[in-house]
Amino acid sequence: MRLNRRSALALAALTGALLAATPVAPASAAAAPRAVPLPIADAADVVSAGDRVFVSGGRNSTDVVVTAANGDVLGTVSNLPGPTDLLLSADRQTLYVALPSADAIAAINTGTLTEFARFGTGAAGCNPSSLALTGRYLWFGYGCGDSSWNGNIGRLDLGRQPAALTTGLARQTYYGAPLLTAASQNRAVLLAGQQSLSPGSVDAYGIGAAGALSFLRTNEFSALGSNLGDIALNPAGDTVYTASGAPYEVLAFPFADISTPSATYPTGPYPVAVELTRDGARVAAGVDGYYDPDVFVFGLGGIEQARFELGGLLVDGGLAWAPNGTRLYAITSDWTGTVPATLHVLPVPAA
Repeated sequence: MRLNRRSALALAALTGALLAATPVAPASAAAAPRAVPLPIADAADVVSAGDRVFVSGGRNSTDVVVTAANGDVLGTVSNLPGPTDLLLSADRQTLYVALPSADAIAAINTGTLTEFARFGTGAAGCNPSSLALTGRYLWFGYGCGDSSWNGNIGRLDLGRQPAALTTGLARQTYYGAPLLTAASQNRAVLLAGQQSLSPGSVDAYGIGAAGALSFLRTNEFSALGSNLGDIALNPAGDTVYTASGAPYEVLAFPFADISTPSATYPTGPYPVAVELTRDGARVAAGVDGYYDPDVFVFGLGGIEQARFELGGLLVDGGLAWAPNGTRLYAITSDWTGTVPATLHVLPVPAA
């Protein structure tokens, strides 16, 4: 069905050009997606530092793949036990990598591609799986062992030497390691998401003096829908974005009152990723790949600006914007393990 659809679109575009009919829409004219097979069997996360893109191989890997901005594979950073969540420092010179298989977080220089620090995150088996950064404080969501309801939030104070570790900071335990995200321009807020439950939930926290974490609020019951896949904050930290398996749209809520959406972004079934541009002016949303298309770009008002078909299963949270907003990166994995993970480079038209 996908092949027929693409063939029909190509024929329509060619016929329109030959007959000098209506002009091609800017989104169609600008789109020239590229799919790059990666030297890893699976993928867990992707981030862009501008000239370089990083893709983690997941819990069964030891590698983070490095590519150029256009997707050309440059090499790998190895000896990283189970790399999952990736996070860039504000100046994009440091890449933080969650290593649940080592109960640690690695710090890698994005220029030299060398690991210069590794921070332990506590007792054995308390795997760090998600990361967020607010100034000197590196936050991580973790879960201990295989039992449920032991997820929590930890903090590394990078302003101290050695970095000071604190764990057990959440208001209550989570079913598993919570999803974390922070605002690029607001160091006073942190958002934590509860996965694997229906309905899903998010907790809003305030960050005070010396990194003190205080619970502010949670969402209204069932406001987010079920099976939370990804969360985001806008740069100012005053708007919460959620991607859940249902409803079939990405939702935006005021950070001050997570009850009624202030905007919706229709995607179809089943949203698993949401990512904002560096300036917060555009929203990328992705679905799991069983339906077409897979990735959408919206303005803040919910008007669709572009869409892309990946031809694979988008990883939960597997979207990343280039810093200048001209490219969107997506990662797909094949659950059978017979096809390598793929990096999709999606040129996005100007708004």
